Amino acid sequence: MSRSCYKGLGKFLGLSNSDGLLWHSDLKQHACGEFSIAVVQANSSLEDQSQVITTPNATYVGVFDGHGGPEASRFVNKYLFSNLHKFEAEQKGLSEDVIKKAFSATEEGFHQLVKRELPVRQQMATVGSCCLVGAVSNNELYVANLGDSRVVLGRRVSNGRSESVIAERLSNDHNVADEEVRKEVEALHPQPIVVHCHGVWRINGIIQVSRSIGDVYLKKPEFSKDPIFHPFKVPVLSAEPAVISRKLEPDDLFLIFASDGLWEQLSDEAVVDIVVKSPRAGIAKRLVTAAIQEVSKKLDMKYKDIKNKPRGYRRRFHDDITVIVIYLDQNAGSNRKYKKHANGGCISPPVDIFSHKTGDVVDGLIF
Repeated sequence: MSRSCYKGLGKFLGLSNSDGLLWHSDLKQHACGEFSIAVVQANSSLEDQSQVITTPNATYVGVFDGHGGPEASRFVNKYLFSNLHKFEAEQKGLSEDVIKKAFSATEEGFHQLVKRELPVRQQMATVGSCCLVGAVSNNELYVANLGDSRVVLGRRVSNGRSESVIAERLSNDHNVADEEVRKEVEALHPQPIVVHCHGVWRINGIIQVSRSIGDVYLKKPEFSKDPIFHPFKVPVLSAEPAVISRKLEPDDLFLIFASDGLWEQLSDEAVVDIVVKSPRAGIAKRLVTAAIQEVSKKLDMKYKDIKNKPRGYRRRFHDDITVIVIYLDQNAGSNRKYKKHANGGCISPPVDIFSHKTGDVVDGLIF
C-alpha cells in the first residue's frame, strides 16, 4: 500500500507493557461491526505482515506470512490490495475473478523484482509468502488463500433448546502435512518430490506449503539453473489461490484471520471458544497471548521467560503470530450504526515491531 496507509499509525499503536515484541489495536469499527488486530514478532525480521482496510461499504483483511525472509510478505502487503482495488474498479465490483487477477498481478510483480535484484541478491529467489485475503462487501464474504494461514468463522447454532457457537473453517491449508495436499503435489510430478525428514513433510526437503507468492526458484526453471537451487522441469509450487464466496447470515458472528503461528498452537474450536467467552476489546491480543501460553505449557517454561527472549532467538519457541478478529454485527439494523463511523482507512502493524519501522524501505529495496 502507499505511504498514506500508514498515516496516523501512531494513534493506533498499542504496545504491550509486558512484551516489547507485541503490537495490538484493541477495537476499531468497520462497515458492519468492529475488529481487533494483534501481532507478535519472533523472527529477527518480522515475516508476518497484515492490514485491515475499511470503507463505508466494505472491509478488506490481509494476512501475509512470509518465509525465508520478510521481503515477499512486505511486497504483498504493499501491492496486493492496490491490485485488487484496480481490478475491482475496472470490473465495477468484487468477484472471484477480480481476486484471482489481483493475486496473479502481485505474483508477476514480485517475479520482476526478483529478476532485477537477483545479480546482487540471490536470496530474493528463495523468499516467499503465504497469502490470506478476506473481503466483506454487500453482505457477501470472499476468502482467498495461498499457504497455511487460516480463517475460521464463529457461527451460532441452535437445537431448539439451547444455543452454541461452532467453529467453521473457511479456508484450506495448502501444507503437505495434509495427506490430500501431498497427493495433489505428487500427482503433478513424475519424480518423488515430497519427502519426510526430521518428522516433517516437505517439498524437495525444503518447504511445507504448496502454494505461495514468490519462491520463484521453485516456480521458474531459469531461476533453478544456479547450482545452489534444485533443478526441475515442472513448477513445484503454485500461485493459484483457492477462492470462495458466501452470503453472510445473521448467525455468522465473527471471523478469525490468523497466520500459521496461531493455528500451530490452538485448535479452531479453542480459538472460537476464547472469542465467545472474552470481551471484544483486545480480543486479538488475548488470542496471541493464549497461543504463547500454550507454548509455555508444552515446553514446561514460564510465560514470562518466553516473552523476555529477544527476536530471532524467540523463533526457537514460536513463530511470528498475527491475529485479526472481525465481528459481524448484522442484526437489528446495527450495520447503519457502524457505516456512519466507518470512514475509509487502513491499519497495518509496523513493518518490524522491534524497531517500530513504518516506512517502505526494505534493506535498500524501495517498494
